[in-house]
Amino acid sequence: MTEPEDPSRDRLKHHFAQRVIHQARQILEVWQRLQQSEWTAADLEELSESNQRLLRFAERFEQEEHAHLARGIAQSLLEVEANRGRLSSALITDLNRLMQRLSRTGLRHGDRLENTSLPPLRKPIYVVLQDHDRAERLAKQLEFFGLSAQSLEKPHAFHTALAERLPAAVVMDVDFGGMGEGLKLAAKMQEGLEQKLPLLFFSHHETDTPTRLAAVRAGGEEFLTGTLEASSLLEKIEILTRVAQYDPYKVLIIDDSRAQATHTERLLNNAGIVTRTLLDPIQTMSELAEFQPDLIILDMYMPGCTGTELAKVIRHNDRYVSVPIIYLSAEDDLDKQLDAMSEGGDDFLTKPIKPRHLITTVRNRAARARNLKARMVRDSLTGLYNHTHILQLLEDCSFRARRENKPLSFVMLDIDHFKKVNDGHGHPMGDRVIKSLALFLKQRLRKTDYIGRYGGEEFAVVMPDTDLKSAFGVLDEIRRRFAEIHYPAQPVDLFCTFSAGVVELEDGDDALTLASQADNALYRAKKAGRNQVHTLREDIMQAKRHSPMDVVN
Repeated sequence: MTEPEDPSRDRLKHHFAQRVIHQARQILEVWQRLQQSEWTAADLEELSESNQRLLRFAERFEQEEHAHLARGIAQSLLEVEANRGRLSSALITDLNRLMQRLSRTGLRHGDRLENTSLPPLRKPIYVVLQDHDRAERLAKQLEFFGLSAQSLEKPHAFHTALAERLPAAVVMDVDFGGMGEGLKLAAKMQEGLEQKLPLLFFSHHETDTPTRLAAVRAGGEEFLTGTLEASSLLEKIEILTRVAQYDPYKVLIIDDSRAQATHTERLLNNAGIVTRTLLDPIQTMSELAEFQPDLIILDMYMPGCTGTELAKVIRHNDRYVSVPIIYLSAEDDLDKQLDAMSEGGDDFLTKPIKPRHLITTVRNRAARARNLKARMVRDSLTGLYNHTHILQLLEDCSFRARRENKPLSFVMLDIDHFKKVNDGHGHPMGDRVIKSLALFLKQRLRKTDYIGRYGGEEFAVVMPDTDLKSAFGVLDEIRRRFAEIHYPAQPVDLFCTFSAGVVELEDGDDALTLASQADNALYRAKKAGRNQVHTLREDIMQAKRHSPMDVVN
């Protein structure tokens, strides 16, 4: 008979797991810093040493997921060393993929850790308010969004909790424990900490400047007044606690000279930029669709096609109208350079070029292009993808799913009786509900899923590598949990639900067909009484109807 595991040992494992996560964060900070300049041998050594510490901690404290990632990073760094310290696009991509996985471990409800001996470690949010009942309700609401939250009633309980486990963030009433005592408690909490804890202050009443100044000095990064609402609070917590992720810039090099293309590629790779080289300009459009670069480096003179002609072809496609094009050529005639830039180019660099000049130009242009694209493809209220871009992503994912023979599901969902929310509680409340659902979806879905605001109160989700049954189960669980969220209102709190339609990609389907089918499934859910998830397949619906967990409000 196997003896039950010692609870104290389990607590120790959780405690030591925090040291592993702290070391993982240090590696991510080094990795991000390396993207700002060309890599050196000293940089690689620093990253390698940080990674070795992570591996030692992860193996000692039985954190198999972190150990697995650390071994992968070590292997990639060995390959860089074997390549005489030079990076390649493949190595940058591999390292970044590992770093992205490292930054995600345990941070989001919908992401599952692989091969781990512990459940996902989520640091709690400590909620310490003078009104403990309000703190309890708020903590419960944050739990609905997939966070771990704990309300603490007295200063002593707060000190005890801090001694046991440092939180991801603290929501602190300025008057917790007495008039102005919360400010003193928070200031004391931050003393001696290597990294200050994210701290949000709250006051039920509007406060004066001295109080706000004291909050700033105590380390407060936000100051909230009035009514605390879970979705708005979550948005601020996400911003304060987010582990920033670096996504390397991608550059497509189009040059008929293999030697010149290889030279440019090597310079950019050593600065952490992913490249792809195209020697035949006729293949440009298919390569653009596949690679989706942030920037294009284009030779002026190529057989069968000039650079300016190719730039015009690229600009004819609305999708690539904002992708920067940099000409890299030996052409030194200023008039010809200006003519080329007027034909769709954004900059002109003359060969030979200093490495730092090329790298800085590429980084600056790519960064501005990304910022512009983010504004173009995102919905201003929710930060989700807008209608046009979510359909574009659906088309891209459909193409990839067919090519790789993998499943793909698409979801459309709509907030029930939304007009009544606006009419009865005003448009600000309607906006709050929309933002709440957007945040809820981001928390509950995987990072590999794409979420968009389709229009008004309607949302869309693209779910790669997900079959219909799995997608249905995920959305139905989200539907049940979302219905439990309440929004403070008069005379009674407001509750909202949504209906959804889920479909799976089949042979012959395109993006518009999938969208139409999902819309039909959504219509069926609405017609059947709302607060339901429907598909166009009866077998899935039969299984749902026999599920004892299903609750329809």
